[in-house]
Amino acid sequence: MKVKEAAAITGSMTRTSKMPGLSYSLPAWECKTGSKLRKIKNSVCSMCYALKGNYTRYKAIKAAQYVRLAALQDARWSAAMVAQVKRQKYFRWHDAGDVQDLQHLEKIFEVCRLTPETRHWMPTREAWIKDHLDRAPANLVIRFSPPMINQRNDSWPNSSMVVDKGFHTCPAPAQGGKCLDCRQCWDPAVKVVSYGKH
Repeated sequence: MKVKEAAAITGSMTRTSKMPGLSYSLPAWECKTGSKLRKIKNSVCSMCYALKGNYTRYKAIKAAQYVRLAALQDARWSAAMVAQVKRQKYFRWHDAGDVQDLQHLEKIFEVCRLTPETRHWMPTREAWIKDHLDRAPANLVIRFSPPMINQRNDSWPNSSMVVDKGFHTCPAPAQGGKCLDCRQCWDPAVKVVSYGKH
């Protein structure tokens, strides 16, 4: 399948200036757990970056996210994603949005299995995914993101957290907002990645 044909099926990929490869976003308004956490003071989702800035400033971005969400129902979705991802060394799932259901997770697993040369990273607030970690492909790092600021979770093999003060391990703020040569989010040996609140 050609990339142009694949993009017509899945919707376009996201190319952020921060990260070393393509990423994929869905509308944060449709996050299952995130939509509930948005209403809770001091939760990470109450100040979600994907519900402000360019995500809301440009109508085309939100519209493209909803195209991607609808595309999940297409039987060709996994094959189309593979066609676009297979040449990427690094790929991030959901720079906005989150896993919708088990069927969605299974499709992500399939794409990762079919792109073994790509290192995948997927942050999530969907705690039910923990029950399926034993089936996740080795080239996919799933990082559970605890709901509250300054909250740490060590019960998952990999996780992340947002801190509002003190030390954070993500170097991007000191590097012009870019990953540059840092790959800790994709590294399964890094148990917890911490980000400064933004």
